[in-house]
Amino acid sequence: MLPAAVLACITEEEIFGSRKTRRSQRKESKRNKNRAFVQDLRELSIGDYVVHVDHGVGVYKGLSLGEIPVSRMEALQGMRPKRVEVLIVEYNGGDKLFLPVTRLNLIEKLASKEGSSPKLDKLGGTTFAKTKARVRESVKKLADDLLSLYAARAARERPPYPPRDRTYAEFEARFPYEETPDQGRAIDEVMSDLESDRPMDRLVCGDVGFGKTEVALRAAFRVAMSGKQVAVLCPTTVLAQQHMRTFEQRIGDYPVKIEMLSRFVDKKHQTETLARLKDGTCDIVIGTHRLLSKDVHFAKLGLLVVDEEQRFGVSHKERIKQIKTEVDVLTLSATPIPRTLHMAIGGLRELSLITTPPADRRAVRTLITRWDDQVLRDAVQRELQRGGQVFFIHNRIDGLYDRAARLQELVPTARIAVAHGKLSEVTLERVMSDFVDGEHDVLAATAIVENGLDIPRANTILIDRADMFGLSQLYQLRGRVGRSRERAYCYLIAPAPSQLSDEARTRIEALERFNQLGAGFQVASLDLELRGAGDLLGDEQSGNVAAVGFDLFSHMLEEAVAELRGQTLTVDIDPELTLDIEHYIPDDYVADVGVRLSLYKRLAAAESEEAVSELAAEMEDRFGKPPEPAMQLVRAMSLKPALRTLRVLGCEATGTRVALHFKDDTPLDAAVLASVVGKNKGWQLTPDMKLIARFEKKPGEGDLSAGGIDRATSVLEEITRALPAKHGGPTLEGAKRPS
Repeated sequence: MLPAAVLACITEEEIFGSRKTRRSQRKESKRNKNRAFVQDLRELSIGDYVVHVDHGVGVYKGLSLGEIPVSRMEALQGMRPKRVEVLIVEYNGGDKLFLPVTRLNLIEKLASKEGSSPKLDKLGGTTFAKTKARVRESVKKLADDLLSLYAARAARERPPYPPRDRTYAEFEARFPYEETPDQGRAIDEVMSDLESDRPMDRLVCGDVGFGKTEVALRAAFRVAMSGKQVAVLCPTTVLAQQHMRTFEQRIGDYPVKIEMLSRFVDKKHQTETLARLKDGTCDIVIGTHRLLSKDVHFAKLGLLVVDEEQRFGVSHKERIKQIKTEVDVLTLSATPIPRTLHMAIGGLRELSLITTPPADRRAVRTLITRWDDQVLRDAVQRELQRGGQVFFIHNRIDGLYDRAARLQELVPTARIAVAHGKLSEVTLERVMSDFVDGEHDVLAATAIVENGLDIPRANTILIDRADMFGLSQLYQLRGRVGRSRERAYCYLIAPAPSQLSDEARTRIEALERFNQLGAGFQVASLDLELRGAGDLLGDEQSGNVAAVGFDLFSHMLEEAVAELRGQTLTVDIDPELTLDIEHYIPDDYVADVGVRLSLYKRLAAAESEEAVSELAAEMEDRFGKPPEPAMQLVRAMSLKPALRTLRVLGCEATGTRVALHFKDDTPLDAAVLASVVGKNKGWQLTPDMKLIARFEKKPGEGDLSAGGIDRATSVLEEITRALPAKHGGPTLEGAKRPS
């Protein structure tokens, strides 16, 4: 306060309240984010099925250190064979492929369905080529059908929404948290969609509690304040109630009328709401599948928000399709159904990923156990002693009351309530409300609580017969806890592993494995591999995914879509490196084979030198200063982005010779390249676009054992100077020998 100047300074926090902040995260490319879940071999075990992009389906047999042979001349110079780690894949007939770790991005783990094993291909045979040709034809038809559907939608136009104004800025500022980087990006993408003249069809995929609802709130507020109506479609009455409370808290102070339609709403109120929707006096309606009934008519529907699309039945989805062609559609999901995920990755729907967790959020600790009275008693008592609440989930109503009674015997002091879908509306609403208000310690329920409940005090969940639930269901159930700063626990209660089916065991192990924050996208992708891509416009694509692997199938779909749109899609190449140095991660540096595989694949798939450098920094941060072979691996991988830019199929490099085999679509002009070759002694260019550069050992140069990368770097720097300016030649800083 400055009374003399008649001035009072008021901070933003005093007006809008304090915000929770978080440190900024590194930005990732959209492609890396969308493909992150297929670039990890951490869980690959010996005996697992893998698929190679060229050779097909085989069996993983482990990692092994192999030797790179040297030429007679190199042997005379005193050079010894160098070791490099290779991944071994066995094919039909016992033939084995030894794949250098520098090309590990060509391998994908193949998830097989329960009770079936994929047929192995023959190394060097034609079976996989025929399989790919068959799948490619099927994918082309699929892409044609999908494009026809989405072209009809894209051809529709609507007036763009007005630019964001002061009222929107005020509403935005009243959000009590600081947006995470991904959340802010998703909001901006949705706002851009609304400002275009084409209807929006965007999928926002984010973990439970990561802020998807706020994205929908911003869109709903903007549409409603522009005079259009908004419908928020939820799979359960519980989730509808949760959204109703959230929308009223955030939008209640503005001139926006919000109503709810569900079985919790009495007949009279439903009739009044239907009338308001028809005459346009209701701006936002939140409801269950009741919103899809034929007696629901909107005066000016502008936005449809679909929460957890996978929870709606076939008939409901057909009705949604009818609405979609007319309005903007925003779909929210933590674990999108395979079909939805598939379309998003194929470029047929816009996709926004929210993978950065809110401030202070901690991952849920997941434990697998059999039914053990002592374990369950301790789990419940530990939670109650710290003032928390517990979910107990059972898969069937019939046995739910018996389980609740058993739990009551184990913990006599606990206040236990039971909830399931067969309770009357009034009873179920009262039980849920009382639990939210802290009147009950334990809620014994069916999967009815799978969506919607946001109870920060509930931080332990016990899932009985976890083997009877689907993977996405388990993930959603686990998301009911861990929504505060407290450490949350999820107990998966299941029979012994020997009594489980292969698929049930895979689901449970996957949930235990994907226990990091933001794992919903990985869960959805695994669900796609386990269940197949689903029935896409009448074409059963599950068999195709199983035959070639999800990564290759998605790439085929991407190619087909681009071809039908008349776009030029550059086919990725993976340069083969043959170097005269040891370049691998020693097992005494990174002991876990799965972690080594993961690092190898991430390095092999890195799209830029910056990405390679970040991975190198991460490796040093986790495991300490890398030994020489690991440092040389990083330098070798730093060459690959430049080689991809120049469209080099293979690079052989020693201290005395470098050979680069260019693909015919290299951005280098043959005449320009020939002139570069002519300026350098010992260089030659063959008719098949293979550049060979020979070097003589200089006096006092010493051992050439680490010279291959240095020579390759100097050759690449020389020829990239001839690259057209629009290509922006690579820097090759990461491949240079550290000073």
